[in-house]
Amino acid sequence: MSLAEKKSRILVVDDDEAIRTRLVSALSRRGYDAESADGYNTAMDKMRSFHPEYVVTDLRMPEHSGLDVVETVKRTSPQTEVLLLTGFGSIANALEAVRKGARGYLTKPADTDQILVALGLQEESKTKAPSENGSSDLDQVPYEFDDEDCSPTLGRVEWEHIQRVLSDCDNNISRAARALGMHRRTLQRKLSYNPPGR
Repeated sequence: MSLAEKKSRILVVDDDEAIRTRLVSALSRRGYDAESADGYNTAMDKMRSFHPEYVVTDLRMPEHSGLDVVETVKRTSPQTEVLLLTGFGSIANALEAVRKGARGYLTKPADTDQILVALGLQEESKTKAPSENGSSDLDQVPYEFDDEDCSPTLGRVEWEHIQRVLSDCDNNISRAARALGMHRRTLQRKLSYNPPGR
């Protein structure tokens, strides 16, 4: 029996509905029992009702951060493994999360394979091979799941989110980069790409 066939329970905590819905869908299609929470309070309710074995949480969320999720989950359910997703500007916070008991952290963008490997639910060899030109995952279109459906890819969702934040910041790249928690050059590189396909 594979790890996925054991129906491991995974809770995805993210205030961005499109991203958490897409990740939950991808995990479910791979055989995991996945549910989502839109923030700290909902996550704590799900901890009591869903009893996840694994929690994947975003760092930056309104009111309570992913650090609060890590701290409370590890205090109330020490056996639950927690993985933090963070932007480049938040590595110090990610390291703090590890000190609080998180299994580890991944910098965004991270795809389903990377998340499953980081949780110990998938072998490293199953991840996508690195690109031939030697560029890192951060130079590729992120969140491209292998599920064939009509929903937008998370690469597209992320691109649209970046466009919204940029618009809210009056097209000021420095302000938008700070709001997104990434380096200005990383944002400029992402903006230089064509929009990912749906």
